[in-house]
Amino acid sequence: MPISGADFSRSPTMPRLLTLPLGLIPGRAQSLALAQILNRVFAPELKDGELDFLDNRIMRIRVDDVRLEYRLTLNQGRLQAAPSRRGEDLSIEGNAYEFLLLATRREDPDTLFFNRRLRLGGSTELGLYVKNFLDSMELEDRLGPLLKVMNGATDLLQRFGR
Repeated sequence: MPISGADFSRSPTMPRLLTLPLGLIPGRAQSLALAQILNRVFAPELKDGELDFLDNRIMRIRVDDVRLEYRLTLNQGRLQAAPSRRGEDLSIEGNAYEFLLLATRREDPDTLFFNRRLRLGGSTELGLYVKNFLDSMELEDRLGPLLKVMNGATDLLQRFGR
């Protein structure tokens, strides 16, 4: 249930000066890099077929304030960059702050999606699979020092984001 009087459109955003260089990176390169990272982070789940719901389906992730867009698919048990010429089956959009809240577990996926701080588009069924997968993940041990970096970035955005 939305919090009365809350204005989620005023979430902290990355300063534009910091995001300009990121917008110059081609989308395919962004997607290739994220796919490599996620293949490592989710290696046990990929091996067990827990991400098979993405098989030959395209998921687009757009981080609005950072001007990043990722297009991912699952092919032969591995996450890969998806071609831009094909439409997505699912889109997830939001600002970096909301994605950091999700990754650091400061807010649960239900809250972020229900309050539309992270927005889903496309296949509702696929969106539920992704949300449930994220809900079930225990990444603290796998992320190690990266979790500290993400927590620090979340704190900085909360304090200094515009």
